[in-house]
This record gives sequence, structure tokens and C-alpha cells, in this order.
Amino acid sequence: MIPKHQAPSRRVHGNFTFFLHRVGFLLIMVLALGYASAQALQVTHFENANTYHLTLGWNLLSANLELDAASKARLRDRGTLALHESSHAYTVSGDLAVSQACWIFCEEEETLTLYGDHPEYFDFFANLQPGWNFTGPLTDKVLSDDGIIAWKWDGKRFCQTDTLLAGHGYWIYLLDGCTRPPAEDTYLVVDLSAGAYADSYSVSYLSAPPDGGWPDEYKYTKLVLRKIPAGTFTMGSPGGELGRWDNETQHEVTITKDFYAGVFEITQKQWSLVMGNWPSYFKHIYYCASRPVERVSYNDIRGSDAGAGWPANNAVADDSFQGRLRAKTGLDFDLPTSAQWEYACRADTITALNSGLNLTAAEEACRNMNIVGRYYWNSELEQPDWDAKTSSGTNRVGSYKPNLWGLYDMHGNVYEWCLDWVYKYPTEAVTDPTGNVDGESRVVRGGSWENYARECRSAYYNIAKPSERYRFLGFRIVAPVQ
Repeated sequence: MIPKHQAPSRRVHGNFTFFLHRVGFLLIMVLALGYASAQALQVTHFENANTYHLTLGWNLLSANLELDAASKARLRDRGTLALHESSHAYTVSGDLAVSQACWIFCEEEETLTLYGDHPEYFDFFANLQPGWNFTGPLTDKVLSDDGIIAWKWDGKRFCQTDTLLAGHGYWIYLLDGCTRPPAEDTYLVVDLSAGAYADSYSVSYLSAPPDGGWPDEYKYTKLVLRKIPAGTFTMGSPGGELGRWDNETQHEVTITKDFYAGVFEITQKQWSLVMGNWPSYFKHIYYCASRPVERVSYNDIRGSDAGAGWPANNAVADDSFQGRLRAKTGLDFDLPTSAQWEYACRADTITALNSGLNLTAAEEACRNMNIVGRYYWNSELEQPDWDAKTSSGTNRVGSYKPNLWGLYDMHGNVYEWCLDWVYKYPTEAVTDPTGNVDGESRVVRGGSWENYARECRSAYYNIAKPSERYRFLGFRIVAPVQ
């Protein structure tokens, strides 16, 4: 989903002939007037201003700010040529969207300074459309994918390039089916290291996990969430699935908005950095920090009064986990809906497990479940003590194979709270379901270290009262994409 402040790049539909016509038009103008320059455009960036060092002749530049009204008027008065979105013809315009390219003709070298705001977030590669794009990046980019081809203007002619400079304009061709580079906001990271009494937590974004995978700091002092794209999936289980329960009626569900989902379950250390306490049962001094937090209720996470209003509202109590996290980040963190949880768990799979495999046994040892999570048959002790090592009870988060979206422990380890009051599944297609309007019990998903494989399947759900705390029940968080 493109943020509302992010206007789409001006896409040009058509083939190479269209592109040559546009280029030929400009070259004819240059040759006719005799103003070809051997020097290329230079751009200087300073805070909320860009200064373009324009050369004699035609200059191809782009707006990498949300321009203020005065700058748009200045461009219009300069006779700036932009590509009209509907007619695909060059027209005089100063109303440039972020990353939109334009032409400016100069009879002599001069400078032009434009002012505006930096977009809160802009994903250049995600904004490209298949076919021709007349655009430019907000920050310098290097192309590494054969499916994205760019041409720059050097002051005299077009030539192919793999380096895109901020503030410069380009003709960029995106092949159909091209795999774009990872979005710059694929992962959302919250730094909790300042602790429970901090005024705020810093928020940042990553395009990919660090080399070598997620280090332990992302299980201790940092929260990391992965962007999950909107889409449609089949919720529930087919009639022949091993271990199935009758309440898992299959139905089509559409998730209309991208959202972030925790890569890991919230750990005991992360809980302590937000809340200042350690409520969990499993307290072995060497292992507890990276184990999932458990014995936390829905009310602890969202609040028993202010946080009890879902689905009528998404308010949370100020002193709850979500309330503190929201206040210190400015982001709307919450629990997932049951539909969001299953959608994120499945990651485009339709099998009982998100590895693409089904169960080999429902209530006995299941070799396929061993791969993806902690459950009854790979926990050594049936009733482990509070100081049990990770061979029994909960395991360290991230100890098993993740799904295709890089989410760990969606099967087993601890059940995970969801927002919804429990509800009977429909048979018809639904959009962004939120559960019953009221009830006594909320939905929990994923199964736990105490459960057989059948209770750890993607489609399975259980219930718990909002006040209940168990040593097999924890949570992961989600957040909307801003």
C-alpha cells in the first residue's frame, strides 16, 4: 500500500517507440537551438532545500521533497515540462509529486533552489510500475536487478546507468514480473534498550535482516516486525486435513491493508524493558531472557477497562504493554486479529503447517512439526519446573524454521493472544473480519509446548478469558503500515 502522501510515479504505458518519440522531440529542440551542453546537472542537498546547478541546455531533474507552494510556482514560471499523467504528453507544470521527473531548459548556467518537506516514508522501488517510469530517487540508489533498466541524461544524450542520484531525473523501464529490491521499510525495528522509564523508544526501518540472520539483540533489546502485504487467503482447514476440528469451516478472507507482524513472540526481556517486571513461569537465569513471555493476560497486554472495547474501538490502557509501547513510539501497536494471525502464519501456504507440509501424526510424535516449533513431543519433560532448561517447556524464540515471510514460532512454543471475541466461522467470503461484537473469551492461536501437533496447525484456534494467565500463553504484536 502506498502511503497517502506518496503519489505514484508518472508511468508511461507503451513500447519503446513511445520512448524514442519523446527523446527524439527533445533532441530536435536541442539541436535546433544549438544548446547542447557537455556538463551534467549537479544537485546539492541541505536540510529542507535542494539546489540544482543547471547547465546550458536541457536539464532532467526530479523532486525529492514534498515541494511547498512557492517552489511549485517557481517551477511553473520557469516553464518546467512534466509528463501529464493522463495524456502522457509533456506540459508546463510546477505541481510535481515526490520523485516525479521534469525538464528545464536554460539559456545559460544558473542555480535553482526548491524547498519542501522530506516524506515521512517513501519506497522508490515499490513505487515503480511495469513499463516506462519518468522519475527519480529521493536518495542515491544502485541498481542490481536485470529487470530494472535506467537511462540518464548527460546534458547531450541519453545513456544507460546503474547508479541513480537523488534529485536527478531518469527514464526507468521495469520489466513485467521483475523482482524488485526489498522495500526499505520491510522491517520495522523498535529499540527498547532505554528501558521501562524511558520517555521514548527510537523507531527505524530495514530492507533485510542483518547478514547472518537476526542477532540476539532482536530478542532482547529490540523488537522487529516484518511487513505483511495485503491479500486474500482461505481461512480454516479442508475436510480431509489430519487433526482437523469441525469448527474450522473454510471461508475466503481478504486482508485489505498491509500490516507489520512480529518476527518473534515477545520475549521475557522485551516485556521487562517495557513493563519493568518478569511475570513468566520459566525463570532459568541463563535462558529466561530470550524465552517467550507467558503468564500474561489479554488485560495485561491491552488493559481490563480501556482495552476491553475491541472491536468497537482499538483503545488500550495507558499502563498496559500496548499503551506504553504506543506512547513511546507514536505507533499503533496491537494484537493481531485472528484473521491477520492466520494470514501471517500461512504465508501463502495451504497446508496444516506453514512449512508447506501436513501432519504425519495428530496426537503422536510428528516429524514435520519437529521442524517448525516446540510442542508436546519435542519437550523432554511433561511437567517441567520453573528452572527447566530450554529442552523442556518453552524454547528460545527463533529456534525453529521460520515461514516464508520470516516469522518464527507461529506453531507451538506458546499460544498467542488475538483481539477477537470467539466467533463461529461463516461460509461466505468476508473482508477484514473482527470477531463477535462481545463475548466472554478471546481467541488464542498457534498451540504451545504443552500441545499435540493437531493443536499447533495453522487453522486451529482455542479460547481464553481476558483475565487468564497461563505458562503456555503469550503473544506477538502487529502494527499498521503508516
